Amino acid sequence: MASTQTQESPPATAAAPAPVQRSAAEGLKESSQQLRGTIGQELPNDSDHFSDQGKQLLKFHGTYQQEDRDARKNRRKEGIGKHHMFMVRCKIPGGRLTAKQYLAIDELAGAYANGTIRFTTRQGIQLHGVLKRDLKETIAGINHCLLTTLGACGDVERNVMACPAPHHHDGVHAQLQETATILAAHLAPRTRAYHEIWLNGKPVTDPAADGDIEPLYGKTYLPRKFKTGLALPDDNCIDIYAQDLGLLAIVENGTVIGYNVLVGGGMGMTHGNHNTFPHLAKPICYVPAGAVIGAAEAVVRLFRDHGNRADRKRARIKYLVHDWGVEKFREVLAGYIGGALQEPRPVVVSEVESHLGWHPQGNGKWYYGISIENGRVKDEGSFRLRSALRSLIERLQPGLRLTPMQDILLCDLPSSAKVEIERTLAEFGILRPDQISTVQKLSLACPAIPTCGLALSESERALPGIIDQLEVELKRLGLEDEKLSVRMTGCPNGCARPYQSDIGLVGRSGDKYTIYVGGHVLGHRLNFVLRDLVPLSELVPTLKPLLQQFQKERQPGESFGDYCQRQGAERLQSLLPKIEAKPKTEGKTLKTDPLIAANGKNGDRHAVAVPAEANSSDSEGPLGPLAEPAKNEALKRSERFLVGPPGEERTDYAYCYSNDGSVRETAVYFYGDDSRAAAAQTGQPLHRKAVYQGRVDPFRLHNARKLSDIHYVGSAGNEQQDFQIDYHTDGRMAQAVIFYYDGEVRASEAPSGSAVRHAIAYEGLPDNL
Repeated sequence: MASTQTQESPPATAAAPAPVQRSAAEGLKESSQQLRGTIGQELPNDSDHFSDQGKQLLKFHGTYQQEDRDARKNRRKEGIGKHHMFMVRCKIPGGRLTAKQYLAIDELAGAYANGTIRFTTRQGIQLHGVLKRDLKETIAGINHCLLTTLGACGDVERNVMACPAPHHHDGVHAQLQETATILAAHLAPRTRAYHEIWLNGKPVTDPAADGDIEPLYGKTYLPRKFKTGLALPDDNCIDIYAQDLGLLAIVENGTVIGYNVLVGGGMGMTHGNHNTFPHLAKPICYVPAGAVIGAAEAVVRLFRDHGNRADRKRARIKYLVHDWGVEKFREVLAGYIGGALQEPRPVVVSEVESHLGWHPQGNGKWYYGISIENGRVKDEGSFRLRSALRSLIERLQPGLRLTPMQDILLCDLPSSAKVEIERTLAEFGILRPDQISTVQKLSLACPAIPTCGLALSESERALPGIIDQLEVELKRLGLEDEKLSVRMTGCPNGCARPYQSDIGLVGRSGDKYTIYVGGHVLGHRLNFVLRDLVPLSELVPTLKPLLQQFQKERQPGESFGDYCQRQGAERLQSLLPKIEAKPKTEGKTLKTDPLIAANGKNGDRHAVAVPAEANSSDSEGPLGPLAEPAKNEALKRSERFLVGPPGEERTDYAYCYSNDGSVRETAVYFYGDDSRAAAAQTGQPLHRKAVYQGRVDPFRLHNARKLSDIHYVGSAGNEQQDFQIDYHTDGRMAQAVIFYYDGEVRASEAPSGSAVRHAIAYEGLPDNL
């Protein structure tokens, strides 16, 4: 009998494939019964928060459990626990909503949230400060006005973006909006859990949908979030290069005939983790307009099947594009689409529109774009933006569009509406777009503190003051009309897309930021680090000499970002004001080993270890040599750099010096779940120390020569070495060393302060690691 074994079948003797490693989040999703978990059971109980599992699943339903970080310190002093609250996000494809829907959201903001509304950088709306007891009423109220929060967060397709301008001169903008709406519906989760939990089991959009089956997402959904946007070559207002999936419209004779498919954009990264980085989407192929929904689904399915489900920090589709390369990605995608791919059309973005002010729609109607600083709609003193918008929307009943720049367009207006709008803005203390500086119009900020649990620094509340300072400097230099994009985030996750802007300000710790320069308002280029750990008060003074030189040396038509790219980091850094070292007068004498518990008082996050004879003068204090670095440079033994608020500082990285004053080794420290010091939570112990040869940039480690990884166990302040991995020059593991303490026990069993008595080196990894 002929064999029936197919070519794809493995030989009978083949070993079973190794189990695929997965993160805990994957198991949580798989066992959640299509996102139900215990949310329904926890919702009515008396607690003001959900369990850890419930908190993670809530994201898929469009809400984040958060903490009021402004209240944290006082509540700690009073012995009171965290004040939990919730952010609720509406998913609004293309940013399009009705006057009735906006007024319903405004009413919910007053009834259940903190009295403000926030327009997001993805054309959605967020409510902040919602209490758990009001969560169901808030989400139900959003659905009652035919909006939804399902899929606004979580490991699924997020809000689909599209150029919001309501132009009717041709059908292009309408096509983009329609495609965004269809895509959002096609890629939405099908689970009934959302309606069961928040709407008492009454589906409002698709009664026939089988909520117990996810035909696209399956039981584990996507490895991470997925973001899609549609743009035009002459208006990249949605930042297409920052999208997981960007669809760049190809227009001929006033109609969209197809799209260039761009894949792999994403801004998120982790400070100090060189395996994470911002990445621009790459052109993959061209598809006709009629095939774009199928092509988008194919990209999502590819990501579902091949995305990293073991390490959530590297789970975005951008890492597939980066690691595979464009050609392999095309090859794999062709299998999902079912045929050879067409080459992308030779089209690039050329402009970005803000859509602010008074514009004809092309159908006899007009629209008016109102600038909303950082997207926050609120009433504060004589500035009554929320009241102004509510008044205008109630009276004019316009169509509404939210923009990716966090602004709002009042649409479908008669020509007589302009006078009424501008009179109302003046009455409520709101500036017209022509009264606002260009740099403010092009600025973006994420919410950060006090609502976001990931924030390391201020952003939304800090950026207005930064813009005020920049306005003064730009006007002094005659640069007030320059298109200068400034974007600020409170952490490196990049929600306001800071890594593409002329100037990016990214929170590092407390009042310290990393300054990036060299991007472009078009969003087609990444910027680079200018200086790290810059105090908030020094951000504009640090940028001032660059702006001055730009004004003197710019070439015709050159933007600030172009100028920075042309000059390069080394030249720009030579223009910066010098960092003055501050002598210290308190704190314990430093050890020469840079591993010191993070309980000192070194508020400048910088410490130098010196031999005792170099620090014998009591008048200098333990850090005296910092005052005269040139004189004592050769006497340095080690130098530590710390982050964290006063009293909670921890070592981030350190230099170890040779006798000739050169840096022998650079050590970088990781805490808790292997996070750098700035990202680690308070109280997390040291987890690992990575040692590199010579002086290396501690924030650009991918090209550094790693010598070893030393792993620790124990509580914060009581960490002990457990094992060490040493590496060859080519990065391969050379040996593993396990340390044993008094009584021949491993570090996890040794009392704090025990001495190492025995070390065994292995070639390769032993089973007991």
